[in-house]
Amino acid sequence: MKKQQNWAGNYTYSTTNWHEPESVEQVQQLVTSSNQLKVVGTRHSFNGIADSTDTILSLRKLNKITELDRERHLVTVEAGTRYSDLSMYLAKEGFALKNLASLPHISVAGACATATHGSGNDNSCLATAVHEMEVITADGELVSFSRDHNYELMDGVVVNLGGLGIVTSLTLEIVPAFEMKQFVYEHIPFIEYKEHFNKIFSSAYSVSSFTNWCDETFQQVWQKHYITDHESHEPAQTLFGASLAKETLHPVGVDSVNCTEQVGVPGPWYERLPHFRMGFTPSTGEELQSEYIMSREHGYDAFCAIREIRKQLESVLLVSEVRTVAEDKLWMSPFYKQDSVAIHFTWKRDWPLVKEVLPILEKQLEPFHARPHWGKLFTMSAEQIQSRFERLQDFKQLLTHYDPNGKFRNQFLDSILM
Repeated sequence: MKKQQNWAGNYTYSTTNWHEPESVEQVQQLVTSSNQLKVVGTRHSFNGIADSTDTILSLRKLNKITELDRERHLVTVEAGTRYSDLSMYLAKEGFALKNLASLPHISVAGACATATHGSGNDNSCLATAVHEMEVITADGELVSFSRDHNYELMDGVVVNLGGLGIVTSLTLEIVPAFEMKQFVYEHIPFIEYKEHFNKIFSSAYSVSSFTNWCDETFQQVWQKHYITDHESHEPAQTLFGASLAKETLHPVGVDSVNCTEQVGVPGPWYERLPHFRMGFTPSTGEELQSEYIMSREHGYDAFCAIREIRKQLESVLLVSEVRTVAEDKLWMSPFYKQDSVAIHFTWKRDWPLVKEVLPILEKQLEPFHARPHWGKLFTMSAEQIQSRFERLQDFKQLLTHYDPNGKFRNQFLDSILM
């Protein structure tokens, strides 16, 4: 087997010893027979968080939706299930997830393990929907965790960075299905975020702002409105100086055929919450990504700090997306105990140049105690990262308890956390 790469093609995994088990029992056998191993999801991480020099497992064949509890509003899925497939199933059953990431093609287990998120002032990261988990630990045992029985411990195990064990199933909290409308506004003046930051990001159920940091405006603001029977969402023609778009747009300015429906056309939640359609190639394809999360109160000041280095960003940045995310209590979540603003950078696929820019960018964000997205590219030191996660010692004790010899750790986790 030849060496495998991630989705973007920027990372080559260290081993050719890959397995695709078809049952939990097969996973358990691989765990007990391996010295070290890691699991990959849909390979949308841009760094070595899922890499191993020994053994790699893909759970893509463990992709069944195993139970729907209508009374308790819970759905149970195998770990290889993708949000796109789960969304279609739930929609047929009259249910929904509260939120989705901008890409619907990612796996549920991978997204939750790395605190992946969507947007919305009142929407927390996707991992907060996890009610129960089943995990194969280092000794091959199948261990269950549940909000019903291990409520506080769940805050430690959900965002586990792949270091706890192999997640085989997750039970998620769901809500009744709902419809949405999406509108896009063009060229909102940068200065408007100084006085109206919260008004802009609370103007819809989910809001995303896109910019290249070089212009005097955010080029696009995407509003995703929750439709109710008693509330009209006819759009205003302007939003703090921005004009309502009359046609569907792509955040990078290319053909918008891959993007979800805009211009106020009503549609189901799963066709409006993501930015990109389920049946199309997400975003622009080969690219690199970074993201930094900080307290929402620092939002505009962080914008100003980034604009100070806009010339350095100009040659390598495709687009930057700003979203807001509600706080949570998950130990290793970047949103732990803080209503957050998440500033995302989509880079050209030029790692040498990106690697030069990242330390400059991270220095600009240092005053705001920015936390990185676990699955993206960053160059922050272990000391910086460790200082920003107050439950890190508890998390390390948790890993040591269930994986005393580091079977599920790797160079990424050891260098940053241990």
